[in-house]
Amino acid sequence: MSRYARQMALPEVGTAGQARLARAHVLVVGVGGLGAPVLQYLAGAGVGQLTLLDPDRVEESNLHRQVLFTMADIGQPKVSAAQAHLMARNPGLTVHPLAEVLSAANVARYLGDRDLGDGYLSNGDLGAVDLVVDAADSFATSYILSDACLARGLPLISASVLAQRGYVGGFCGAAPSLRALFPELPESAASCASAGVMGPVVGAIGALQAQMALKTLLGHSPAPLGRVMQIDMADLTLSSFDFSSACEPADPLRFISPELIPAQAQVIDLRPVEEAPQPAVSGARRCLPDDLIAANSIAAPPAAAGLEPGLPTVLCCRSGVRAWRTGRALQAQGFNQIEILAVGDPV
Repeated sequence: MSRYARQMALPEVGTAGQARLARAHVLVVGVGGLGAPVLQYLAGAGVGQLTLLDPDRVEESNLHRQVLFTMADIGQPKVSAAQAHLMARNPGLTVHPLAEVLSAANVARYLGDRDLGDGYLSNGDLGAVDLVVDAADSFATSYILSDACLARGLPLISASVLAQRGYVGGFCGAAPSLRALFPELPESAASCASAGVMGPVVGAIGALQAQMALKTLLGHSPAPLGRVMQIDMADLTLSSFDFSSACEPADPLRFISPELIPAQAQVIDLRPVEEAPQPAVSGARRCLPDDLIAANSIAAPPAAAGLEPGLPTVLCCRSGVRAWRTGRALQAQGFNQIEILAVGDPV
């Protein structure tokens, strides 16, 4: 146990706490800027089983902030490269690399549900997880994970970074969900690719994510669940607040996967043809957000948009932001079965 001697010297860890970490299974969704420091610190602390979920490959533009990787990893699946580096540092771990995309259709598998029948996981039954780390920096992924973790009572440590600012929070488990703190999406879908990001800020937020995860697994008090920490390196400020009394929203807009769309659903692709030449789903109709909202207003002719308020409606766009805004407008017009499909960038 000499590897963990300095950590075990803490009275709040000790031998029992180290054994608890060794038995823990953590799912880390996203092996990028946030996932890199999270994984290094969880592996360094001796978390016994790590499942890595990320479909991407290492690119040279990743390396300024995803410091787990090297030039030799370029072109390799991030999960495989991460597994190799983590095992080289701590061969006593068990690391499961899954180069797959999380969705509303498969999230239950990754959390370890036992009632799914055949095909539980493509590479075997990995067992239920104890905690989930959301390091994907995707609206759809964050809300899908939050909904699933809330339903199962699983703690979720979620974070986001943009430019020189970011936050990390402890959700679900015994705390409110991500929706309770962020009931609405932002007006824009800025990303690290479009707005830029500083590598050390990502590293700082990722390190805080790992610390929150470890404190949750060890049962430390005060618990990280129900708290958010914010870093603003542009202004050199650090703050935190408690949201443990926040209420869950009454009318959530949920993210869906193509395979879960019911046959009778009205599917609307909100992207212009210039952005996506092919619709997101076969049979989807195209309509720009403002046109759809106007066509379903009280003043519009009854058949203007051909939408039935009593039928399921699926709104599609790249990140979910346009679909969210449109869905809220349609809810105000009497639509109550709206779901969102975030399709990502055109292939």
